[in-house]
Amino acid sequence: MAETVTPPGEKRQGNLELWPIGNCQVSGLVDETGALVWGCVPRVDGDPVFCSLLNGDNRDAGTWRFELEGQVSASQSYIRNTPILLTRLEAEDGSAAEVLDFCPRYEGKGRMYRPVAYARIVRPIAGNPRLKVVLRLLRNYGAQVAETTSGTNHVRYLTGQQALRLSTDAPVGYVMEQRSFRLEEDTHFFLGPDEPFMGNLREEIRRMEQSTRKYWQTWVRGLATPFEWQDEVIRCAITLKLCQHEETGAIVAALTTSIPEAAHSERNWDYRYCWIRDSYYTVQALNRLGALDVLEKYLGYLRNIVDGAKGGQIQPLYSVMGESELDETTASHLAGYRGMGPVRRGNAAYKQVQHDCYGQIVLPTVQGFLDKRLLRIADDHDFESLEQVGEMAWKMHDQPDAGLWEFRTRQEVHTYSAVMSWAACDRLARTARLIGKADRAGLWQERADQVRATIEDKAWVEGDGNGNHGHYKASFESDYLDASLLQMIDLKFLMPEDPRFKSTFEAIEKELRRGSHMLRYAAEDDFGAPETAFNVCTFWLIEALHLAGRSEEAHGLFSTMLGHTTGSGMLSEDLDWESGELWGNFPQTYSLVGIINCAGLLSKPWSEVR
Repeated sequence: MAETVTPPGEKRQGNLELWPIGNCQVSGLVDETGALVWGCVPRVDGDPVFCSLLNGDNRDAGTWRFELEGQVSASQSYIRNTPILLTRLEAEDGSAAEVLDFCPRYEGKGRMYRPVAYARIVRPIAGNPRLKVVLRLLRNYGAQVAETTSGTNHVRYLTGQQALRLSTDAPVGYVMEQRSFRLEEDTHFFLGPDEPFMGNLREEIRRMEQSTRKYWQTWVRGLATPFEWQDEVIRCAITLKLCQHEETGAIVAALTTSIPEAAHSERNWDYRYCWIRDSYYTVQALNRLGALDVLEKYLGYLRNIVDGAKGGQIQPLYSVMGESELDETTASHLAGYRGMGPVRRGNAAYKQVQHDCYGQIVLPTVQGFLDKRLLRIADDHDFESLEQVGEMAWKMHDQPDAGLWEFRTRQEVHTYSAVMSWAACDRLARTARLIGKADRAGLWQERADQVRATIEDKAWVEGDGNGNHGHYKASFESDYLDASLLQMIDLKFLMPEDPRFKSTFEAIEKELRRGSHMLRYAAEDDFGAPETAFNVCTFWLIEALHLAGRSEEAHGLFSTMLGHTTGSGMLSEDLDWESGELWGNFPQTYSLVGIINCAGLLSKPWSEVR
């Protein structure tokens, strides 16, 4: 178990030692004292009724925690192969209690039960613990404390159009007045829809926990994990699944908004939306583990996005419901992570032009034509629709965009976007051949060849004969380096033994590597020079090292990155390469994808042990 000795409720700086829970409808982050400090309703991009994570030093609003009198420590772990969290609280007199946190998720009556609800069970396990319940919800992004009404066994929190109801067998008066009481038996809490709790509370919540446990452990049993680092891969896979909004199939980039990429940088962005790019990497990683349910639901989301675009431009991101306008505003009533505002709601990047998205739609979608395991096999109409996306990739492959790093004040023809456009044409050609459309295969192959020729002509910089063997540059217009060029291997644009890749990797490593970590780019952007390493780029470095024959070094760097994970096995987006401190939104899907992909690449094969 991970352990902390920070007393509950003490004024302290926040950190990213957080434990995700969720059910693919709502999610929450529990801190190292067992407090629920982040959670939005009725879905991931909704109002954060739990928001003390982003409220500076004010830890007593927008939170739900249990405190023991004289508490001295807390230790935490997940129930094996689930997102059900167990927190053990200990007091100075030797008394102790356990808190079991989960969001119900299981199949019943022909459908998946995944309510807008958080369930908590508190058990006395040593001595005579005295417990205080602190449950104070905020509404309208921290603007007001939610008013309450109560009954004999419940408290209603007026959080907005849909109130939340706490049903409990704890003394309601003690809960509302935050008075300590002697915990003499298991106590149950269900914060969910504003309707009477049906059935025996104790029995139903215990049944929910057992059913939720069974669901997740059965789901994990179907994963094709590498032999080594199984625990790490399983934890990342569970969390990636929690980042999918099951109703639509959308996958969010992270569960949070506005955790800065670096201290006081104001690089604070709302990541609770579905980026086409981030989702591509997520489904690719889970697909390698055999988690086809996530892929299938996401393909349904993509079909709706493509239908809505009607053959025109596709945005880089949408809401989980497919909403296209994500106007960016600030939540002035929240001080920010460690007081480092602003807290943003919405993301202006939806207005940007990012041409890599067309390839990132085509690449996962072509599996729908070829994978016989899928419940729905794509048909001719689907191919015609996908070709419309390919047409946009072809049309835009040499046009300027904001790039995958979403520069806000400049546009160039970014090499990564052009390579993604090539990949769209290439995969359409391959798929057309395999499904018997030879004429379409010829067309798309010709286009892929033309895009490749353009990239070779515009993005390659010849060597100077003085030891510099040449390199691909980040954009057609500017000769600077970008870690995304390492993706040319994964996208099959280059082979690892290609001299052009080797020399490009050499240049990137020299320019962007900082010890055991990797920058996205070193050039100044809209906010100045980068101050932190970008975690997924470090994983791209590890992959490149392995492919370059430097496997021992790759293993060493992978171990270093795993050493930076939180007690929950998570990573955020960014990392201070000097202090090792995590920054950026959490948990970041990109970073978890990096753990899964590198584990699969570096692991010993199962054939060595069976």
